[in-house]
Parts: sequence; C-alpha cells; structure tokens
Amino acid sequence: MNRLADSQSPYLLQHAANPVDWWPWQEEAFEEARRRGVPVLLSVGYSACHWCHVMAHESFEDAETARYLNAHFVAVKVDREERPDVDAVYMEAVQAATGHGGWPMTVFLTPDAEPFYFGTYFPPAPRAGTPSFRQVLEGVVAAWSDRRDEVGEVAGRITRELSSRTLALGGDGAVPPGEEELHAALLALTRDYDAARGGFGGAPKFPPSMVLEFLLRHHARTGSEAALQMAADTCEAMARGGLYDQLGGGFARYSVDRDWIVPHFEKMLYDNALLLRVYAHLWRSTGSDLARRVALETAGFLLRELRTPEGGFASALDADSAVPDGAVPDGAGGSADGPGGSAAGGGAPHAEGAFYVWTPGQLREVLGEEDARLAAGWFGVTDDGTFEEGASVLRLPGEGLTDGERIAAIRERLTAARDRRPRPGRDDKVVAAWNGLAVAALAEAGAYFDRPDLVEAATEAADLLVRVHLDESGRLARTSRDGRAGANAGVLEDYADVAEGFLALSSVTGEGVWVEFAGLLLDTVLRHFRGEDGAFHDTPDDGERLIRRPQDPADQATPSGWSAAAGALLSYAAYTGSSAHREAAEKALGVVRALAPRVPRFTGWGLAVAEAALDGPREVAVIGPAGDPATRELHRTALLGTAPGAVVALGEPGAEEPPLLRDRPLLDGRPAAYVCRGFVCERPTADPDELAGRLAGPDGHGG
Repeated sequence: MNRLADSQSPYLLQHAANPVDWWPWQEEAFEEARRRGVPVLLSVGYSACHWCHVMAHESFEDAETARYLNAHFVAVKVDREERPDVDAVYMEAVQAATGHGGWPMTVFLTPDAEPFYFGTYFPPAPRAGTPSFRQVLEGVVAAWSDRRDEVGEVAGRITRELSSRTLALGGDGAVPPGEEELHAALLALTRDYDAARGGFGGAPKFPPSMVLEFLLRHHARTGSEAALQMAADTCEAMARGGLYDQLGGGFARYSVDRDWIVPHFEKMLYDNALLLRVYAHLWRSTGSDLARRVALETAGFLLRELRTPEGGFASALDADSAVPDGAVPDGAGGSADGPGGSAAGGGAPHAEGAFYVWTPGQLREVLGEEDARLAAGWFGVTDDGTFEEGASVLRLPGEGLTDGERIAAIRERLTAARDRRPRPGRDDKVVAAWNGLAVAALAEAGAYFDRPDLVEAATEAADLLVRVHLDESGRLARTSRDGRAGANAGVLEDYADVAEGFLALSSVTGEGVWVEFAGLLLDTVLRHFRGEDGAFHDTPDDGERLIRRPQDPADQATPSGWSAAAGALLSYAAYTGSSAHREAAEKALGVVRALAPRVPRFTGWGLAVAEAALDGPREVAVIGPAGDPATRELHRTALLGTAPGAVVALGEPGAEEPPLLRDRPLLDGRPAAYVCRGFVCERPTADPDELAGRLAGPDGHGG
C-alpha cells in the first residue's frame, strides 16, 4: 500500500494498492521532488470516471511502468471532487495548451508546482496519433535532463499567464443584466436549440439543467411560450431517452449522441439534484404528468441509491460494473478489474453500462416470448442493439404508449432481474455543495407532491451538513465520509449551494433556523471570498496558496460558485431585508450581464438569478396558527407560485424571525399571506386563489 492508504477519498483509496508510489496533494510531495531534483506527475480524476479506471489498469497497475515512474518522478494523485481548486487551476492550463480538457488529467509540474506539459488520457501504446504513456514519460524525463532551463522558462511563462487571469468588476461591469441582456440570451439559446431532438448543440449532449431553470423562470416572468416550449420539449426528450434510467429513475451524466440514446453511464448526485428540481418546477408550471413521474422517480433514486447511513447523499455511481457472465464483450471498453474492486463482483471483468443494457435474449429470459416482444417495442430494444455487442439502452421512443398496467408489471420484473446483476461501485463521500443542491430539490419536491418523507430526507441531509461539515466559525469542510469531516476546506460553491439548500428548506418547513445558518455561511462568503470590487474567488483569501487563485463565473456541470453565491445572497436579502446582501448579489450579477448574450449555455444559473432579481424577487409571508388547515393551504399555494426565485416564510402570529415575518398580523383573525417586494407589501389576503393569482403569470397578474 502506498501513501493513499490513509485517504478518505474512495477514488484515492482505489489507487492505494498501485505499484506507483503515489503521494496525496501536500507540500511534502513537492519538497521530495526538490530533494530528488525530479519533476512531479500530477494525475487528477474521480471515482466515477470511466477513462480514469482504464488508465489506472493499463498504466498505474503495470509494474514496469510504475518502476519507471517512481524512479524519475514524484507522483501525486488528486480527487478532483475533493480538491476542485487544484483541478480548476491545472485544467485551465490543459485547456489553454491543448484546446480541450477532461479526466484523467495528466500534468507535469516543476517542484514549485508550475506546469510545463499537459494531457488527459494516454494509452499504453501509441494510438491514432496519441503517444503512449511510457513515451510521454520518457520524453518529459529527456526534456528535464537535457533542457532544464528551457523547461523552467516554459513553466514560468505559463504560470505568469495563468496568474494574470483575474476577473475584476468595476464601472459598468457591476451592473446586473436587464431586459435587453436577458432577451439577447434567449435569442442566442434559440439559435443553438436543437428543435428536432431537444437540448442545445451537438454530441456529446449534456443535460442543460441550469439553462432549463432560466427558461422556466423567464416564461413565468414574461409569458414567453418559446422559452417554455424549449424547456418542456428538452425535458421530454431527456426523459424518453437512454440518458434517463427507465427502470430505476435518475439520469446519467450525458449522452454521447445528439438523440439522447446512449449515455455515459455514470450517475452523479449533482445532475440528479439539479434535474429533480427542474422537473418539479416544470410540473409546477404545466401540470405535466411526465414531469411529475420523472421528478418522483429521480427523488426515489436519490433516496434508494445515494443516501448514506448518516443521512447525506453519496457523490456518484460508476459507469462500469462487473459483467454478469464474467467476460467483457469485445469492444465494450471496460477495464479488466474495474474501479479498485469497488463494484460488486470483486475482481470480475468490468464494462461500461453492463448493469443497465439489455439484449432481446435477456428480455426473453426474464419475461418470456410475448412480454419480451412488448417490452422490446416499448423500450426500443432491437436485434442490432443501440449500444455495443447487440445490447440496447432502454428508452421510450414510441408515441401514444398504452397498456400501462402491463408495462408497469414488466418494469417490476425487469427491475428485479437487474437488481441481481453486479451493481456499479458507489463513491460514498459526501460533498457539501452537491448535498446543498439535493436538500433544495428534495425539500421542494416533498412540498409539491405531498411527500413528507422527501422533506424529512432533505432535513436529515441539512442536519448532517451542520453537524459534521460546519464549524463554529462558519467554515465548511468540503467533504465527509462515514460521518467524519475531511481535511479539505470548502470552496465558494460549497458555501453558496449549502446556503441555497438551507433557504429552500426554510421555505418548505417554516423553520427559521435554516435562514440563520444560511446567513452564517453567506457572511463567510462576503468576508473571505469576495474582493473589494465585488468579484468572487472560488477559494478563501486565507486558503492554501496555489499558482493562482481560481476564479470562474461560468456555470459548468453545476452552478458556478459565483452565480450560486449571487442567488443565495439575493434570497437571503429577501428574507431579511439586508441591503448589504442585496447589493452584493446585484454587483456579482454584473458578470452575467457581460457573459450571457455571448455564452448563455454557460450562464444558465446566473440568468435564472437575474430573472429573480428583475422580478423582485417576490417575498411571501404566511402567518397563521401551526396546524391550521387554512395556514397549510396558504403555505402550499405560496410554494406552488411560479414567480421567479420567490421566497416563502411561514410563522405564527407575532413571529420575529426571519424579519420578513415581523409585524404581519392575521386578517380578521384568519391566516393571511403577504406578497411583498423589497419588504413593501400588497394588502394581505386570506384567499388561496387570490394568492395564487399574485404569484403566477407575468408579473403576478394571472396566467
């Protein structure tokens, strides 16, 4: 076992038995490189990464490759989910140098952590113009030995270039987007929209969760049918495709094709939390039965597959799993022993998608001839297959599908048979930011669909974040595992997404303590992550010094820390009336004003926050005795309102916290709702229908 044996990260533990003498990311590794006079090999990946496992098997488990690597390098392994700051800094260098990025990320550094050679996956033998990993190692050793000064100059120049990329806000840059910018963003999205298939752009196709949230909010505020149509059609296309697990619920990471047929099978907590919220909001806007079903099935997936014994949610399920018959099909692209033996099946051969795909013969084996024919037509299983080796990914390609009871029974039988297959491995570390996203999604879905178990699950996850991740000074740990906090400090997205989850949970439960916890986190954001000009950094001002302080306002797979912070600050200001938090949110939205018309696909959450800011956001205070059916009806009506980013506070008469509840009396002795903007309120109402009208349609004047 190498130095990774004591790690908390499941990904690092998967490499603990490699013959490579791995170090975790720590200063001692670079001191060792300086002592020996050798470069550092930095390898960054994550547990659900298919090609990370492939490279591990081909190269890091190979004794000869390991001997060479150990002799000439100090090898450092990083879990990007534990250290997104390290990943961000060096991924920026990789993308600048190669024009693309991805994982595993392979970077060669000087002992001062300055990068000088970059790549991602390298095969064990030369392939399609890509050198072998051994060739790369030998080339770097030759350059280090023969042209050390040149290597140093390159590394210094790259580091200076990276360090100069600081985004500052000032003057017009601190102005939030207005109608003109939001309209320009919508037009740009329309041009990039795939009207035939849903979604945006070509292959590979990622679920555009944050853009969908913007489109739904834009429709709610302006009445734009085009925005709603793009959102609804994309949601239906994803739900009918192979991206969505038609048996167990939940979404895979992305589709490798334009038609949503073949997914990259890893399932991430963040995707499913974001999409759960989108489908719940789509149902809230349209009443779509499909959106309701997908939202509830995705919530079921989170609770069944990702919930940890401590009440949090695990990070991911692997794309690979052991092949049931013990043999990897030709061309399946699997690694010979999978992700460190984490999947069921131990040392059995692994292949991507093995848990999820079906052949016609496998359907017949489980269902018999007649039901297998029906299932094949329903789920798009063909003799040729849609994946590899004649296997198909289950979809719902047909129109006007019927025979619901029979198909429901078939789904149950297929699910039971699939549950007997070796399961994908699970990365069971709890990431603060992604659990914050899950708290928000589950709390709202529980409220919309009258599922108190989902609200309870959201509350337990929030309790874990407070109990394990949050210290008395308002600082968050990035991860935990088995109820123990990890050593890595939280980054901006952790503070912002956890605050977002706490505020959503308060809206649903009426428990003001969650607003207080959100305020504690956001005070830390303003104190340690925000520059004097209002620009945000991804790491705190007193955090570990890297070659540059990462700063990325663009939304990627999750909301950027920058846009998430703006959203949480805006909502917190709506609960408390804090002008300081409101001003910080508006100033941060200046970057959205600059980016959105040009790259709206990468500013989706920022655009959604801007919609809330333009709408107010509306603040709803519901006052009434706890347990009173009239109070409950007003509260539910408020939560179902589609006004963008609206906040809801629930309390009994005389409640003082959060401040939105202060001085809100009953209406002629009856429970009442107050709809406000900037703490300036309309007359109260005790009528749920009137309240619904104030919170629906453009500007709250009905649908």
